[in-house]
Amino acid sequence: MPNRSPYVKDSINDAIVLNRIELVNPEKIGTKAAAHYQFTIVPNETRTIRLRLLPIDPGSARNATPARSSRVVGSALPRTSSERNPVGEAPTGAREARALPREKSPSQAFSDFDEVLAVRKVEADEFYAELAPSSLTAEHKAIQRQALSGMLWSKQFYYYIIEQWLVGDPANPPPPASRWNGRNAEWRHLYNERVMSMPDAWEFPWYASWDLGFHCIPLALVDPHFAKGQIDIIVREWYQHPNGHVPAYEWNFSDVNPPVLAWAAWRVYQIERKQTGKGDRAFLETIFHKMLLAFTWWVNRKDSKGKNIFEGGFLGLDNIGVFDRNASFPDGTHLEQSDGTSWMGMFSLNLMRIAIELAMEDHVYENIATKFFEHFLGIAAAMNNLGGKGIGLWDEEDEFYYDVLHTPGGRYIPLKVRSVVGLMPLLAVETIQWQLIDALPGFKERLEWYLAHRPDLARLVSPWQEP
Repeated sequence: MPNRSPYVKDSINDAIVLNRIELVNPEKIGTKAAAHYQFTIVPNETRTIRLRLLPIDPGSARNATPARSSRVVGSALPRTSSERNPVGEAPTGAREARALPREKSPSQAFSDFDEVLAVRKVEADEFYAELAPSSLTAEHKAIQRQALSGMLWSKQFYYYIIEQWLVGDPANPPPPASRWNGRNAEWRHLYNERVMSMPDAWEFPWYASWDLGFHCIPLALVDPHFAKGQIDIIVREWYQHPNGHVPAYEWNFSDVNPPVLAWAAWRVYQIERKQTGKGDRAFLETIFHKMLLAFTWWVNRKDSKGKNIFEGGFLGLDNIGVFDRNASFPDGTHLEQSDGTSWMGMFSLNLMRIAIELAMEDHVYENIATKFFEHFLGIAAAMNNLGGKGIGLWDEEDEFYYDVLHTPGGRYIPLKVRSVVGLMPLLAVETIQWQLIDALPGFKERLEWYLAHRPDLARLVSPWQEP
């Protein structure tokens, strides 16, 4: 189908790279614009381009004149400053300009440019200086600043409404019928319309839910409100599946990502509490309830035998493995995954710790904290004794965890491949101070019950009855 207009989104690129100037709109109107500067820079020379946004009358854009030192290529030509600077003032334009008061005329756009820029630099220096520990060297402080500013730069608007994608645009031919049975078709409720933290801002917009969890840890240092909002939105009713599954990523929302959002929520809560002196309990409690749904989905869908050994599939690790970890074997053989099981052990401890925190104000949560403690013990026991067969994921001789193939005939075959998967059990660790246990008598009583009645499970963790 031909384009409705000859001036398409790639026209700026083709005009610059291929010198196809005729591809941009000569009327100087449209949704995109670009300023093109050409300099011949000799060794040790520096050129600076200064830019500023200012209000513009849309009707005057067509008659605007570009700065002499610039060549403007685009579908909308903004008004320029009348000042002429040896370094070349940038054409500036926007729907609104927050940095430039509306009473300023274009000729005054750069009258206080240096002053404003200097103030903003001081503000940025002070902001990042407060975040850097005093023990960091100047080099490490610069690295931290670059990393945090990079996180702030990686926000992009993401728009993907599954229902519209399935039905198609009413003004265009309908999409192929196969779309209704393809990937993401079962996510009709998913309504992506939000600024998200992206793994790669230079690519087309996309998010991955477990990447997002990791992003929110550093983001909490610079913008805890945004960090909390990111975790909150991914488990909203129009994102999280009704069955509890958290959407993975656009390529296939039904893929399985490591369950790190509970951990991320807990860390964001702790960071904000350290910064402000008070944690956002409402946020923590909200995410906790949504994570109960996600945990249940994992137990029902990824523990096929109900024995606390989880499959999971591709979990962000071992992109190139012996087997496709998402695929099923034709004869019914399945992979008992070291990393999938370890992630669930960590997930259990994360939810236990959050429940303990919530129980400090509402003792109803003591019971649910015990539930996740029990589930962790079950997972730890299963990893050391698959199906009661005396076979574990741990190899005593190699001192390493391996995946195990479980055949329909009952055979367990360790896959002795050294990879990061075997290190994942190290993540399933939690420390609880004695003061917390003493403050929760119901939780403490249940711990002591396990010590007395299930010594086989209690021995899998450090003795909590010893100070």
